[in-house]
Amino acid sequence: MAKKDGPTTIKKYANRRLYNTGTSTYVTLEDLALMVKSGEDFLVYDAKSGEDITRSVLTQIIFEQEAKGQNLLPVTFLRQLIRFYGDQIQALVPSYLEYSMASLTKEQSKLREQMSQTLGTGAFDAMEEQVRRNTEMFERAMRMFMPFPGSGETAREASPAAEAAKSEPAGDKGDLNALKDQLAEMQKKIDELAKPKG
Repeated sequence: MAKKDGPTTIKKYANRRLYNTGTSTYVTLEDLALMVKSGEDFLVYDAKSGEDITRSVLTQIIFEQEAKGQNLLPVTFLRQLIRFYGDQIQALVPSYLEYSMASLTKEQSKLREQMSQTLGTGAFDAMEEQVRRNTEMFERAMRMFMPFPGSGETAREASPAAEAAKSEPAGDKGDLNALKDQLAEMQKKIDELAKPKG
């Protein structure tokens, strides 16, 4: 099949049916999920209004996958994501997530190779390092967007944990620590999965 120049156009009709204009066939969310996995780009438009509804359809695909028990999104992550809506750093979150996923995608062949070579926790060192780097980058970005009142430590190097603690309101765990806890929890689950059975 010849590679097209642009993304395939999918039209969504009032009866919720999805029409692939590239193949002139009706498709399902499952078909769209397979297109995503194969790297085929598409845009979804409401057939009546012409509005781009790609984001909501992709979110629907994720919902369907999660409903099947293929859970990629931990509950703590979902709660944290919801908390970011309307927050002052909401504009930063999409770029951070996009960068993190791009980095993970770039490293996935290396990760797969390491996982196939060993069943121990060493297979996840690269992933752990990537998570660590992403967390540090996120902390730096947070400091740029949320200046700390009364901070006289610009010349002095403070630990990321200390900086995060300074940015939190008194008595509040803070979004950054919740994100760190979530990453630690994910790493613990990955380590448990990597342990040899028996």
